Amino acid sequence: MHEYSIIQALMDQVETIADENSAEKVTKVILKIGVMSGVEPHLLEVAFNTFKEKTICEEAELVMNIQPLSIRCGQCQEQSELKAIEYCCPKCSSLEVDVLDGEDMYLMSLEMC
Repeated sequence: MHEYSIIQALMDQVETIADENSAEKVTKVILKIGVMSGVEPHLLEVAFNTFKEKTICEEAELVMNIQPLSIRCGQCQEQSELKAIEYCCPKCSSLEVDVLDGEDMYLMSLEMC
């Protein structure tokens, strides 16, 4: 389950940011998770709740904003958010598409005190 290693790296990043800002604790961690990121949100939440014990995030809430797949068509230049995971333009059916968003996971913000 690679979600554990993702959370370990996230905790390191959060602790570094908290140290840089002289925070004593983190109350909220907000992530953006693309539907094609390869991250399973439920497993990520389980890993977060497992690893947050006795850390600066012990009382933190994890907020996961799921980002749909967003593309731009190379043929008709239409920008679309896809409901199904199909790398195909819904307007002209072209397969010549560029992915704009939805394949990555980002730490968007932290609430600290």
